[in-house]
Amino acid sequence: MQRENKVKVNHRAIGSGEPVYVVAEIGINHNGSLELAKKLIDGAIFAGCDAVKFQKRTPELCVPQAQWAVERDTPWGRMSYLDYRYKVEFGPDEFAEIDRHCRERGITWFASCWDEAAVAFIREFDPPLYKASSASLTDHTLLKAMKDTGKPLMISTGMSNMAEIRAAVKAVGVENLLLAHSTSAYPCPVNELNLRMLDTLRCEFPGVPVGYSGHEVGLAPTWAAVTLGACFIERHVTLDRAMWGSDQAASVEVMGLHHLVRNIRDIETSLGDGIKQVYQSELKVQKKLRRVQTNGHHHLNGYSQQSLSAPELTRFLYGAILDHDPFTLPSELDAHYE
Repeated sequence: MQRENKVKVNHRAIGSGEPVYVVAEIGINHNGSLELAKKLIDGAIFAGCDAVKFQKRTPELCVPQAQWAVERDTPWGRMSYLDYRYKVEFGPDEFAEIDRHCRERGITWFASCWDEAAVAFIREFDPPLYKASSASLTDHTLLKAMKDTGKPLMISTGMSNMAEIRAAVKAVGVENLLLAHSTSAYPCPVNELNLRMLDTLRCEFPGVPVGYSGHEVGLAPTWAAVTLGACFIERHVTLDRAMWGSDQAASVEVMGLHHLVRNIRDIETSLGDGIKQVYQSELKVQKKLRRVQTNGHHHLNGYSQQSLSAPELTRFLYGAILDHDPFTLPSELDAHYE
């Protein structure tokens, strides 16, 4: 079995055997407000997240031209879709303040880039990794632009089939790559989460750390993903799920995020190492309730394994197989120990 690579992000490693890396996806839930963005960053820190993530687009490149002039109702009044996209985009000044705030508060930030110009823009802030959204998985030129920065690349796999995922991985290679299982529905019904895809991706791409980007209502499926071995978790965060915006309903409020992270850490601890042992906390209960005490050693027909010499233990094993009294077996068995 190939050893899973570990991807380094600032002072943290992401991979098997490491603490789950928890990302709070702010995305565009800030609705174009820098103050709201900073409150969401602070909420992620309070919740115990490892990183926050934003989105960056160049509207003319990401919005189909046929949609530019389509009008829609927004909190700022009725406007064209292109104007709306600009309304929720942060520019250099806003991202400079985000960078300053995150550095001051000690939390990692990065962004999903939706076009090559956005990659060049975000690169100026030297993030420790980049994210490709599920919508960008088939855009190999964009994937390569992010990979060419030399930083790790996280790719979400929603709205994609296995052939498309294989092609994306082939395009960028497996080095410094993270794959996130996801279903691109907002919010996503639980019967479409398909968490067993975590195993499928691990088997298909051995050595690549696999995580989960969830858009469901509730927390239980995300905890299940951790139990199934997700190396990193991404969930959208909001101050209020009733706020205006397409991602708010599929987001987790700050106290819910705190609950999510706290239980992720409990799950990590509870999984243990898979080696059976009697814990110190069990000894008093064992002494009180167990009718036949073994003093922690196996007993063979009344004889303690600890009390038997190697020849005597061999006689016991042969005796059990041949249905003989172990101490009447041929003395030739002792020759192995002379």
